[in-house]
Amino acid sequence: MKSKITRRDFLAISGLLGCALPLAGCSNLNGVVADRLGGGIPEKLTVTDGPEIDPVFHLLSRAGFGPWPGDVERIKTQGTKAWIEEQLEPEKLDDKLCDLRARRFESIFLDPGMCYEFKREALRKDLCRYHLLRSVYSKRQLLESMVEFFSDHFNIYIEKGDCIYLKATDDRSVIRKNALGRFRDLVLSSATSPAMLVYLDGKENKKEGPHGIPNENYARELLELHTLGVDGGYTQKDVYEAARCLTGWRLHSGSKRGTAYFDAALHDDGEKIVLGKKVPAGGGEKDVQVLVDIACNHPSTAKYIARKLVTHFVAEEPPQALTRRVAKRFTESGGQIKPMLREILYSSEFKTSAGSKLKRPFQYVVSCLRATGADTMAGDPVLEYLTRMGHGPFQYPTPDGYPIEANPWLGTLLWRWNFAFALCSNTVESANVSLDSLCTAVGLESLGKVKNAPDILFAYFAGRRPTQKESISLKQYAAQRDLNDENGRAELIGLILSSPAFQKV
Repeated sequence: MKSKITRRDFLAISGLLGCALPLAGCSNLNGVVADRLGGGIPEKLTVTDGPEIDPVFHLLSRAGFGPWPGDVERIKTQGTKAWIEEQLEPEKLDDKLCDLRARRFESIFLDPGMCYEFKREALRKDLCRYHLLRSVYSKRQLLESMVEFFSDHFNIYIEKGDCIYLKATDDRSVIRKNALGRFRDLVLSSATSPAMLVYLDGKENKKEGPHGIPNENYARELLELHTLGVDGGYTQKDVYEAARCLTGWRLHSGSKRGTAYFDAALHDDGEKIVLGKKVPAGGGEKDVQVLVDIACNHPSTAKYIARKLVTHFVAEEPPQALTRRVAKRFTESGGQIKPMLREILYSSEFKTSAGSKLKRPFQYVVSCLRATGADTMAGDPVLEYLTRMGHGPFQYPTPDGYPIEANPWLGTLLWRWNFAFALCSNTVESANVSLDSLCTAVGLESLGKVKNAPDILFAYFAGRRPTQKESISLKQYAAQRDLNDENGRAELIGLILSSPAFQKV
């Protein structure tokens, strides 16, 4: 559902565009328009004074990419339950301010055949910038979190073969379309997605005669990574039989380039036995549906998906009781994703896990941009930081996707600090922040004259007041700088953004 711009919005935009020449010095007219339509930093922000992370702050940081200025206040008025239910119906949320920025990336919305008209680098930038901007600016934060989750779960490395020409369609019609729907539909869409057929060699899989071996690459990952999990109880025989079910899928050339079709002549149409279930002979292209149903209905799939979701939202070592409850929701609902998310987000385990998970680089960068109310179009300098941290979108080469665990990301801390300080000092080209506006909104118009100013800023960014040790360190750091000076203010906030309290979620 497309967001609608009202007549009042149109007049506001028209007025701004009409004075585009006087605004030529501004780096980003989109940001000016967004600010005019209510997407900027509010005039006044409240700051928590509790020793523990504010529950609303925690919810926004885990179910999305962290609070945008004003989100905490709005949701406290709205209520957390109302917010969760609102997020589970994203098509009803007005996302026009995000759309204003994201619609400029033309290749994202084209049919795959048209994408072949673009250079690979242009497609790569469009994909990465679109993904980043939607994470930063979308009001549909839970959807964006699930898009990131399933983009890793059904990972596609865009540098392999023609994947880069096909991934935009996969993102739109597989991941985003089904991220809050039914897991079975997601798996089936992915199984015949042109991008996945290229990435895991499904387009090479065909009947090879009575003694031939089909291409097992996708079949193995379907069972090991997408459904049952590595310890899910499947055998090599199951991989072989699953690969037979998947024979015959090809990609069109010519006017239909980049779309998939089924070639019955290349399909093994004999009877198969997968995970103890019969796939009758003569099923043709419906074999893939039968296979996906068998895999998704297997008890191991419910446990595996539940464990991954709980790991994503709650803890690196997922609580067993919560995992069992989420798996039960999977089974009872036939693999519907929303009931599982409700079980997680309303759980006591979720509420008591605040501040225990290290942000992955993508989440860290996005949360910095959101917390500061940054104005960005995610240009090359921003993407370069993600590349330096090893977390460029859709650029992980192996099918398991980027790691959820913290340990592989500990080597990125220096680049996180570099990004935080550069962002706050406005030296990241294509990303601008107004620390003056932010400080004024939290009641620090004269930052250097307020004794506990570092504590107030820390509480705003971390969702809790600093510990005594943190407070002493902040004040010692601040005492060596002029906080009324632009550089001193930038250094202090950069320090807070690179602190363990902000890097953990």
